[in-house]
Amino acid sequence: MRDKRVMVIGLDCLAPQFVLDRWLDQLPNIKSLLGKSVYGPLKSCVPPITVPAWACMTTSKNPGTLGIYGFRNRFDHSYDGLSIASSKAIKEDRVWDILSQAGKKVIVIGVPQTYPPKPVNGYMITSFLTPDTTCQYTYPPEFKEEVEGLVGEYILDVDNFRTEDKDYLLKQVYDMTQKRFKVVKHLLNSKPWDFFMMVEMGPDRLHHGFWKYADPEHRKYEPGSPYENAILDYYKYLDQEVGEILALTDDSTITMIVSDHGAQAMEGGVCINEWLMQEGYLTLLEKPPGIVSLAKAKIDWSKTVCWGEGGYYSRIFFNVKGREPQGIVSPHNYEEVRSEIARKLEAMCDEKGNPLGTKVFKPEDVYPDPKGIPPELIVYFGNLKWRSVGSIGYGTILTFENDIGPDDANHYQYGVCIIHDPLAPESSLPGPRDDLDILDISPTILDRMGMKVPDGMEGKVIGGNKPKDSESPFSDDEEEKVKQRLKDLGYID
Repeated sequence: MRDKRVMVIGLDCLAPQFVLDRWLDQLPNIKSLLGKSVYGPLKSCVPPITVPAWACMTTSKNPGTLGIYGFRNRFDHSYDGLSIASSKAIKEDRVWDILSQAGKKVIVIGVPQTYPPKPVNGYMITSFLTPDTTCQYTYPPEFKEEVEGLVGEYILDVDNFRTEDKDYLLKQVYDMTQKRFKVVKHLLNSKPWDFFMMVEMGPDRLHHGFWKYADPEHRKYEPGSPYENAILDYYKYLDQEVGEILALTDDSTITMIVSDHGAQAMEGGVCINEWLMQEGYLTLLEKPPGIVSLAKAKIDWSKTVCWGEGGYYSRIFFNVKGREPQGIVSPHNYEEVRSEIARKLEAMCDEKGNPLGTKVFKPEDVYPDPKGIPPELIVYFGNLKWRSVGSIGYGTILTFENDIGPDDANHYQYGVCIIHDPLAPESSLPGPRDDLDILDISPTILDRMGMKVPDGMEGKVIGGNKPKDSESPFSDDEEEKVKQRLKDLGYID
């Protein structure tokens, strides 16, 4: 019998409440897998964000071990020392590196944090964090010609999912996904492989652009909208594509369908720096003329305790004496002040005076050995039902309009995991599970392929017995392109 192969179908932000519950009966190909599958919600990392979540999944290391806490991370203690977490930020072997070193043939498509591409024993196409398609986005380099000969201009990501032009957004997402799956099917048919992994960003873009039309509980729900079934129709289309690639595999192939996190309705935004100013922790030299990003605000660092970053969650950094250039927080008082701010954040209320349900994490409480420069506090406003707005100039703490365009959804702590083994023995106990963790995926891949799981991996085998580089890999021009993309996507201010 042939050695087992593993195919991982990664669908960014795929929502467990849709796939495993509400719409399962309308997804026949995915439903057909569940009979001999281990499946359930997949607990993501802290924070449950595309970067670092896919890196956590493919290394079986937590964000603290990786030293990656978001799309951009501090590389020094200056006030603007942030750089984009590219493939070079990941110092740990990813699962395809381990397999490549063992002589296994691998194909990797669209997995975040793969640009610039590194050599593999096979083929790689990088992810949406590639500056654009003029860059070298494949390994080997000549593989780029084959990709473009097949689909024309390859689509790394949609131009802008925060748009009111919903028809244009739908067209972009479908065009992107169709091209990605065309390449996938071509490679499955034409290249040798033992391990195949792809990630499609379409679900994430649809959720952010169309959630209010699909969720009657959403604050901005629009009943009877022509886009009411936009997300469902796309899920049905994905199910069709999944069926087509399943038809290209055999009984030696274990199929995994995974997502890095899920999604939920977004209630609104919390202007973290407005709140810090109101509470006396952040001071400006002068009031801005309008709404400006934190980087463009004139901050009086000699009177500022801390500042916050915007995004789907918030990171708060402290201005510590002897560490930051104009630090004022005494190391003696650091913990007292940090705990005080955490308590106040957790006590915040919504516009009706009801508790938001905010969760605040200290990095040492969630990461055994945080590397690099972690934030002092990680904040889930409303347990991720509210996003963090880092810009200054609103004059209010709560906002219901997104400063960078319409966005209906925030992230959810749980994604999806389905592991289908056509030849699994009855003793493997397929069925629903509630203990699946994002760190479990790589150990399980290696175990299913008959490989020893490295001692340093932090996850368990599912179904078994129960510092950031300061040197940017981007040129100045590339750095600006990716920075602008991250701003457009709302991951940074």
